[in-house]
Amino acid sequence: MIVAGIDEAGRGPAIGPLVIAVAVAEEGKLVKLRGIGVKDSKQLTPEKRRELFDEITSILDDYFILKVWPQEIDSRKGTMNELEVEKFAQALNSLTIKPQIIYADAADVKAERFAKAIKARLSYEAEVIAEHKADAKYPIVSAASILAKVTRDEEIERLKEEYGDFGSGYPSDPRTKKWLEEWFKAHKSFPPIVRRTWDTVKRIEEKYKGEQLTLDKFFKKP
Repeated sequence: MIVAGIDEAGRGPAIGPLVIAVAVAEEGKLVKLRGIGVKDSKQLTPEKRRELFDEITSILDDYFILKVWPQEIDSRKGTMNELEVEKFAQALNSLTIKPQIIYADAADVKAERFAKAIKARLSYEAEVIAEHKADAKYPIVSAASILAKVTRDEEIERLKEEYGDFGSGYPSDPRTKKWLEEWFKAHKSFPPIVRRTWDTVKRIEEKYKGEQLTLDKFFKKP
């Protein structure tokens, strides 16, 4: 039996990509994943995740990592859940080795609906099981979670080298909010690494555009 696990990292941040990873292995190899300490990526330190990345990929029969950048996230026609279904299916359809069972970490409050939506978009026949916190329950989903998280962390570090330290990228992070404000004040726009449809980002844009309009009126020549 060939099984797959799929998970994402970076759904909530205002900065950087959403990363989706699929891990595929024969059922008999799942014990090896447990043996190296694979678990939900949130329960591991960044150092441990990086250490496990190469071990995981050496055990897997196949894997695929998909990065969804802010421009594509902002241009979506539906909800984030609908985008996630579309991209989960895209990643699963990109596999060389097709699984017979797919375990997915459910983004939808109705896990069964999420599973049905993914299954409907598959280019091959497979059973899809979606559950909340699947990354903590199934080693193959835990493996996908680690691949996604390490890949996103590496992208974030690369972006920081180019754009400066913007913190975690989450709207709740004071460093991220400060960076967004300072960048917009200096450049009058956001770089392509920012998700402009996020509420925090829209509020900053509205605030400083409003301030600029007020200044323009104040200094306008009679």
